[in-house]
Amino acid sequence: MARDKPFIIGLTGSIGMGKSTVAQMFVDEDVPLFDADAAVHNLQGPDGALVDAIEALFPGTTNSGGVDRRKLGAVVLHDPAALHRLEQLIHPAVGEMRTAFLEENRDRPMILFDIPLLFEKSGTAGIDHIVVVSAGAEDQRTRVLARPGMTEERFEQIKALQMPDAEKRKKADSVIDTSLPEVETRRQVQKLVQKLKASLA
Repeated sequence: MARDKPFIIGLTGSIGMGKSTVAQMFVDEDVPLFDADAAVHNLQGPDGALVDAIEALFPGTTNSGGVDRRKLGAVVLHDPAALHRLEQLIHPAVGEMRTAFLEENRDRPMILFDIPLLFEKSGTAGIDHIVVVSAGAEDQRTRVLARPGMTEERFEQIKALQMPDAEKRKKADSVIDTSLPEVETRRQVQKLVQKLKASLA
């Protein structure tokens, strides 16, 4: 029986696990990508649709380039109530962009939603297959601490907001391991795409 919408793959994984790299590998296999983080950057960037509303909620966190993510992070990472107010602003706007993407790609056999906080915030309703990107704890730590401006303290704060990797792996339909050489990671993605396409045929 023909599907009335694309098969939706939900891609998630904790900070530093290599999710963006894996998302691009799906794109390389001709799977259209909706990147929730990129949508947020768009909404918060220069002339972004949410910049004025964020400045009104959190004065001093924006400038001519849009939202200053470091300043905004300093405000909300320590304050659950502030983070909740920010999410109430962002999530509906991202949801509208995701709906538009789904409509644009309604005739494609499968699409990929890259959702960093799939388990923590977004929920898995409407997702047909959950893929968790994972790596060893040391690989994760090394990658994250190599990022500009990152500190041990900030890394631990971000990790505290995320479901532990082991729990995510248990909830996954598939796990992509990025501790391996990149060519092996790509092979995992290719095999999964082929398997899912075959199941839809």
